[in-house]
Amino acid sequence: MQLLLDTHTVLWWFLGDASLSPTARAAVADSDNETFVSAASAWEIATKYRTGKLPRAAFLATDFTAITVSQGFGELPISIRHGQLAGSLPGIHKDPFDRMLIAQAMTSGMMLVSNDAIFRRYDVALLW
Repeated sequence: MQLLLDTHTVLWWFLGDASLSPTARAAVADSDNETFVSAASAWEIATKYRTGKLPRAAFLATDFTAITVSQGFGELPISIRHGQLAGSLPGIHKDPFDRMLIAQAMTSGMMLVSNDAIFRRYDVALLW
């Protein structure tokens, strides 16, 4: 299965946070799954670290690629197709980072690993 990690999932994975569900933790740890992180998550973490909203994320904000690659996570860049879909999704969710993750999961046929309940209102496969 191909997994796309929501930004909070990335953070909780690397911080060892108990907020990450056992199901999500097991899926990410399962070597039979391919796990991806989005450029949108790197952007969100760097932005929120810079503005003081994620002080514990300094290590990710400064070296996202090396840290995620060290875990075997693949990189999912943002394409024009992703941007078009994210922009045209119904306005249920206002967060542009989350809208991009939804669009990427939908176009790539990936399971989005997130506990964000509002995602259920979109036609996206979720795991939590």
